[in-house]
Amino acid sequence: MSPLTVGFDLDMTLVDSRPGVAAAYRALSARTGVPVDADLAVSRLGPPLRTEIARWFPPEQVESAVHTFRELYPAYAITPTVPLPGAREAIDAIRGRGGRVLVVTSKLGRLARLHLDHLGLVVDELAGDLFAEQKGTALRSFGATHYVGDHVADMVAAATAEVPGIGVTTGPCSADELRTAGAAVVLNDLTEFPAALDGMIQLALEQ
Repeated sequence: MSPLTVGFDLDMTLVDSRPGVAAAYRALSARTGVPVDADLAVSRLGPPLRTEIARWFPPEQVESAVHTFRELYPAYAITPTVPLPGAREAIDAIRGRGGRVLVVTSKLGRLARLHLDHLGLVVDELAGDLFAEQKGTALRSFGATHYVGDHVADMVAAATAEVPGIGVTTGPCSADELRTAGAAVVLNDLTEFPAALDGMIQLALEQ
């Protein structure tokens, strides 16, 4: 077997960033005068920021709005964000089994790093500003053996990297949606991760 190397998505997989991201969207509206329904926006976290911004801003203003949002983000989004249940224990479980931990996210890398540092979540590698197949390419380059995410696009990433996708229903996608997208295992949250990981490792050893 390859050395255990588990990748995680960030938003709504490892951390609940909804309160902070909503605050950043409200600050963006205040700065630009363009109304954004922050609660609706954070109900569908996962795709790249530009995808959501484009729902609210005309095409010629999207790049400027993305820049402004990212400028506002550190002041509004970091402190309110909390780890999701089982996140720390999931990382500890990988370390305890001699493994490496990755974060591969659609969030800009430097902003993802602020979250990890603020919450004291230590990872071996971080890759940002990636989605779906792009995540898969990064996972492959890091030698990932598993990828954990809350979005159907995360299961696409796992398939692209040719590793098992582990879905968690803490984000916008249902268990059925994650399974249909190719998840090998679907968990209610990361509190179930250590046992699921042991089961997957044992299965791989038996094959």
